Amino acid sequence: MKTPLMAGLLVLSLLTAKGQQAPNTLTAKEKKEGWQLLFDGKTTAGWRGAYKDKFPEKGWSVTDGSLTIQQSDGSEAQSFGDILTEGEYSDFDLTFDFKLTEGANSGLKYFVVEHSPKPKGSAFGLEYQVLDDDKHPDAKLGKDGNRTVGSLYDLIAASGKKASPIGEWNTGRIVSKGHHVEHWLNGRKVVEYERGSEKFRELVAGSKFNNPIYTANGRFGEAPKGHIMLQDHGNRVYFRNMKIKTL
Repeated sequence: MKTPLMAGLLVLSLLTAKGQQAPNTLTAKEKKEGWQLLFDGKTTAGWRGAYKDKFPEKGWSVTDGSLTIQQSDGSEAQSFGDILTEGEYSDFDLTFDFKLTEGANSGLKYFVVEHSPKPKGSAFGLEYQVLDDDKHPDAKLGKDGNRTVGSLYDLIAASGKKASPIGEWNTGRIVSKGHHVEHWLNGRKVVEYERGSEKFRELVAGSKFNNPIYTANGRFGEAPKGHIMLQDHGNRVYFRNMKIKTL
């Protein structure tokens, strides 16, 4: 039987020293609203390597309540490989915290589909860019800043954003409902678009994704559902507090 004292201790255990909700937990309200944790802060349950049937044996680890990829050589999905959710999603509201190290590059991809034969590099999907804009050269590539943090990678630049300093946590959010998609960074909407629209297809046609390798299995970025994926781009990046609600 749960006493009032026990209930109070439970509430306190879910709070940080600053009185905020502890990472990798759900409040009673969130549970009632249908939120689910994608990462429990302790294990890699619910995740596996891209194009694999189990979690990578090295490179990725759970450290101090964060899911992290260790530093390697800066290459894309070549050292330890990307990881993705076992489940697939279509209409969803996704929030996640990320922390960059100096000069780091990574990304969170959604609507990820594992094509056969396996392509070189990362599995294909739309990407919420995770990047040190000041120190990583990718920030100056692409067009008009569309490879900077919070952007829809190589397609739409994040605008009006305010990223936290390197070494501090940021909160990203992706909302996908029907064809409408939004990127948020630290409480600000920074990207908005209609997936599969004429404008979207024009952006794809003017990007690196205008290549038969990306379109051999259908139009790029228009899969009806897909996995959520964290990218191994050879740099140390931390993720935590990953929550999703189907819409």
